Amino acid sequence: MPGDSENLATLVIYFLVVSGLVAMILLISHFLGHRRRDSADHTPANDEPFESGVVSVGDARLRFSAPFFLVAIFFVIFDLEAVFLFAWVIGFEESGMQGFIEALVFIVILLAGLAYLWKLGALDWGQDPKRRRGRVAMMKKERDEALKKEEALKLDGQE
Repeated sequence: MPGDSENLATLVIYFLVVSGLVAMILLISHFLGHRRRDSADHTPANDEPFESGVVSVGDARLRFSAPFFLVAIFFVIFDLEAVFLFAWVIGFEESGMQGFIEALVFIVILLAGLAYLWKLGALDWGQDPKRRRGRVAMMKKERDEALKKEEALKLDGQE
């Protein structure tokens, strides 16, 4: 098709322009940047981050617990699912009853996933071990039960 070669030429030109821009930025930074740290004007203050004149104290790295990241990931996942539902609402009249049923199945799958996460204890933030029934606790319980079964089988085999 005649349009394909035109689109390909545009794509090649775009690739060449981007590659040239990247090369130009790298060359400029190479020539304008500092070359060595052992130069005469280097001081230990050069290695410190700029904090608007305030002397840095302590470490800037903060530690967050794993549940913080899990809840953040769950939020992003369920937020993206809401975007899909908004798109369905926009095309609600065109999709008809079949689209409604598909959206209902989608929502049921989301709720099942949420119930599963809730059952695992992935949404619990508490430090109380009675409240916290995470996957590790469930796996430990299953392992303990399996060990008890093995011990029972060994005892039955010895008799």
